[in-house]
Amino acid sequence: MRKIVPLLPLLLPLLAATACNRQDDRQDQQPGVVANILDQTMPEVEDGPTPANAITPVEPPPAIDTPPPPAAPGGLIPVALQGSWTGIDERCGDRTADLELTVAPDQLVFHESVGTVKAVRTGEDRRVAVDAAFTGEGQSWTRTLLMRPSADGRTLTIMNDGTAVVRKRC
Repeated sequence: MRKIVPLLPLLLPLLAATACNRQDDRQDQQPGVVANILDQTMPEVEDGPTPANAITPVEPPPAIDTPPPPAAPGGLIPVALQGSWTGIDERCGDRTADLELTVAPDQLVFHESVGTVKAVRTGEDRRVAVDAAFTGEGQSWTRTLLMRPSADGRTLTIMNDGTAVVRKRC
């Protein structure tokens, strides 16, 4: 019995804490006190009548037109012109080639500039006029390039400001 008595002061706080943590089954002992906030849900609230000072629209909401979907792939620059091109005397795949050009359906990627296609017009003799907005080396400009592939599709002539440059397909 002597050994239990010195432990009794240590056990009393534990017994008291256990007794305080015991929950009573009755919730109405302390109204308005929630033991666990997750156990309570918000009651369904119904919308009341519209207040007298509420703003009511006189006109119906405007119909907002959605922009047309983007052009289908291959729908801008003709497929016959798309691909990788480089100068006649340059090596294909040389990223430092001055005349390197990649033609995508909606983009012209040159060595030091990129042109976003705005419009494409086809003409006689397989000629295609491409209006594009260019950016490169910190500048922006618009230009119309006249492009004409050869009959066999192995070369592409591009006329820009009266100067014609011939490139070969890679």
